[in-house]
Amino acid sequence: MHDTTGTGGHVPVMLDRVLELLAPALTGASPVVVDANLGLGGHSEALLAAHPSLHLIGIDRDPFAIEFSTRRLAPYAGRTTLVHATSDRLADVLAEAGRPAIDGALFDLGVSSPQLDEAGRGFAYSYDAPLDMRMDTSQELTAEKVVNTYSAGDLTRILRDYGEERFAPRVAGFIVRERAKEAITSTKRLAEIVRDAIPAATRRTGGNPAKRTFQALRIEVNAELAALEAALPAALDALALGGRVVVLSYHSLEDRLTKQVLTARTKDTSPPGLPVPLPAHQPRFRLLTRGAELPSEEEVARNPRAASARLRAAERIRVDHHD
Repeated sequence: MHDTTGTGGHVPVMLDRVLELLAPALTGASPVVVDANLGLGGHSEALLAAHPSLHLIGIDRDPFAIEFSTRRLAPYAGRTTLVHATSDRLADVLAEAGRPAIDGALFDLGVSSPQLDEAGRGFAYSYDAPLDMRMDTSQELTAEKVVNTYSAGDLTRILRDYGEERFAPRVAGFIVRERAKEAITSTKRLAEIVRDAIPAATRRTGGNPAKRTFQALRIEVNAELAALEAALPAALDALALGGRVVVLSYHSLEDRLTKQVLTARTKDTSPPGLPVPLPAHQPRFRLLTRGAELPSEEEVARNPRAASARLRAAERIRVDHHD
């Protein structure tokens, strides 16, 4: 990929809203924001431009993303710390950067555009490629390994839980039967097998039938939900008073997990019927969004990748003094 790609064609999703939500937390003398899914650095670039004293810590598991963003954010090199790591290492990354407390955190989940656009990486079913799907190309587990070595039961579970595929047992059965004849190594062959497994009446509706299977494999290969499950609470723990977190998710599983984590932190846990609320049970955070916010129709028309985005945000309103 060349330097010119990525910045023009890849528009950061819901950028104005992200900036608007994080701004009140970044008014101090030297605010710190962690961008837990740096990607092509679009959100980070806008944050650095808007807040001249901001220090940005960017994390991404994809070496290409780190390389690309290093070039893109070069004008702000003195105010950035970019780290090749999975987001579930967020607490360690902050500790190593000497910034255990932060004022803002941004999670822009989902696959970054170059991964989808680079045919060889096997994320898309629209053209033929090796079954890879690794965001971090140095890890061992690939989609090919999952498809050819996982048991029918494990495949069914992944397809059901991560792909929300209602024909998960059928698809898993077809995969197991086909791989016995010959290893499944290409995206095209897998997409064909999935299509054959889905009943014809269902195939006629709802886009490419392989979409759910590919999503499930991508989440499994990259342990995406597990990373979010660890990283989001770590970011909330690191937020200073008045600090804010913004999460952009792109499928219902990510959004549901985000909602669960934020709801748990924004609830009063006092036993009912007490005349005075107990400080220890009062929520540490408050929601800044009602439900999940969606991109505007104009944005979706301009940037089709934004169509599935769901945004949630919260602010720290209390700090535990016994910490």
